[in-house]
Amino acid sequence: MKIFFATDIHGSETCWRKFLNSAAFYQADLVVLGGDLTGKIMVPIVAHQGPSEYWTVTLGGEEQRLETAEELEAVKRQIRNRGSYPAVVTRDELMELQATEGAVDRRFSVEMLATLDRWLDMADGKLRGGEIPCLVNGGNDDIFEIDPVIEESACIGFGEGKVVDIGGFWLASMGWTNPTPWNTFREAPEAELAAKIEALAVQIPDMSRAIFNFHAPPYGTGLDEAPALDADLRPMHGGAVMKPVGSTAVRAAIETHQPMLSVHGHIHESRAVTRLGRTFAVNPGSVYGDGVLQGALLDLNPKKGKVTRHLLVNG
Repeated sequence: MKIFFATDIHGSETCWRKFLNSAAFYQADLVVLGGDLTGKIMVPIVAHQGPSEYWTVTLGGEEQRLETAEELEAVKRQIRNRGSYPAVVTRDELMELQATEGAVDRRFSVEMLATLDRWLDMADGKLRGGEIPCLVNGGNDDIFEIDPVIEESACIGFGEGKVVDIGGFWLASMGWTNPTPWNTFREAPEAELAAKIEALAVQIPDMSRAIFNFHAPPYGTGLDEAPALDADLRPMHGGAVMKPVGSTAVRAAIETHQPMLSVHGHIHESRAVTRLGRTFAVNPGSVYGDGVLQGALLDLNPKKGKVTRHLLVNG
């Protein structure tokens, strides 16, 4: 069995399209996206009415004026490809968003879920209505409202908090992480993470054929090296100082249960593999902002119950 695993595309439509194409391109039997599917930023595009309609948008600190519908659509694609959500608003709507508490968050959720619906429609065509198996789980930056939307998809499985049989291997998925400085949606203290992991582990019939798909990488393994931050949450010395920020609960679970394979994300700077006992562990990292999809190709031997070959890829 050949698995393509990627993670942390953070709303980049370019990376989503590449992910959907990866099954055919790499001739994979299963494609898995390990969390942080959605974006973080909404970009307002202001519609101006009058004798001649036009739109304005600020990108990279510079205001652009869009005179035609074609220019508008081109800018929308540019915003989506970078992992953000374009929102066309009138000047009055923009003022209301700025003045009303919670309005930006509500509009952001609307734009995010509308994009997710469109992405799932894309997936239905690319994955031939579920003929090519695909599984997605949440990540710490993903709001909980995406869960029921993905659950309803006919062609993508939602793995969050589940153990799934994938051709005789057991894939256990969890998007929660240990606490971050940004207080994101799916994060919890290490003791709570440990309990979530054990609730999955007891459902696995054969740990020697298990795959842990945990968004948080194991602490101190090289899969979790991120820039050290100062008191203002800025990278120290321009990001030159690195430190481990992964989960001790995830590491303890891997060392205790010794699954065949563990795949991780969360830390974009990581692009590494390691072993913890018999467990082969990988974090392919992420450079979604450049429109590059990083991933790992993993060949699993169903008879031996082991990873026989791996390759870190990007494109």
